[in-house]
Amino acid sequence: MRSSNPVFSRRGFSRDNGYAGFNAAPQAGAATAGANPYAQGTANPYATNPYAQQDTQYGAPQAPARSGAMTIDDVVTRTAMTLGTVVLTAALSWALLPVDEANLGKSYGIAIGAALVAFVFAMIQSFKRKASPAIILAYAAFEGVFLGVISSAVSTYIGPGTVMQAVMGTMCVFAGVLIAYKMRWIRVTRRFYGFVMAAAMGFVLLMMVNLLFSVFGGGDGLGFRSGGLGILFGVIGIILGACFLALDFKQVEDGVNFGAPREEAWLAAFGLTMTLVWIYLEMLRLLSILNGDD
Repeated sequence: MRSSNPVFSRRGFSRDNGYAGFNAAPQAGAATAGANPYAQGTANPYATNPYAQQDTQYGAPQAPARSGAMTIDDVVTRTAMTLGTVVLTAALSWALLPVDEANLGKSYGIAIGAALVAFVFAMIQSFKRKASPAIILAYAAFEGVFLGVISSAVSTYIGPGTVMQAVMGTMCVFAGVLIAYKMRWIRVTRRFYGFVMAAAMGFVLLMMVNLLFSVFGGGDGLGFRSGGLGILFGVIGIILGACFLALDFKQVEDGVNFGAPREEAWLAAFGLTMTLVWIYLEMLRLLSILNGDD
């Protein structure tokens, strides 16, 4: 299974035409934030720190209301459209791409191809200066094909209830992080940001090494995706996804407070969708290991 880690493909809100960006300094005279954490064309778009000014201060002042500025309703609407596309194409691929013995190879081939196309669309959006709804929805459509086939395979060969458990688990993680963020139990500061980035880079590098060993050595490589180690890394993957949700919520909050352009609500939807896909895949993998051991 492929984890669509948003750390490699999202950018923050723009600062064009007088709009303050996601990481802009909140007021004149305040400490200046780092450069755009989602800078285009780098292997790690989070190379700079957007939270330099937030060790002692949480949140950002509300910008004066202006026509065409992004709102929470805009983010909710775009996110619903993007996630709805993922769910629709996943349901269609589940129904139209059977994973029985006669069609398993063909369905898997289509799923892997769809995952690669989704990755290409995600990279294209990452390098674009502005959000492209067509590219974001295309990413969601192809990602849904991949998720539909993988979910169908897990339901068929692991257990019919595993997919629903993964969906419910993903929803619980989302709701839990949202509540914790709104209650200010989670503070997105420079230290939080640095910890998440370091942990994510280490996690992804380990998974890449494991993949290389599995391709050239056979089996499960170094064993990071099965048994006790698989369970441990599944839990770590879900925790990292929850941390990325907190970063997403902070991005949305700052975008609304700073008056980011309304069309950039698509960037928030893009980031939230990728994070939820990450959590779902890690949850599905973890439950597959647990249910497969029964």
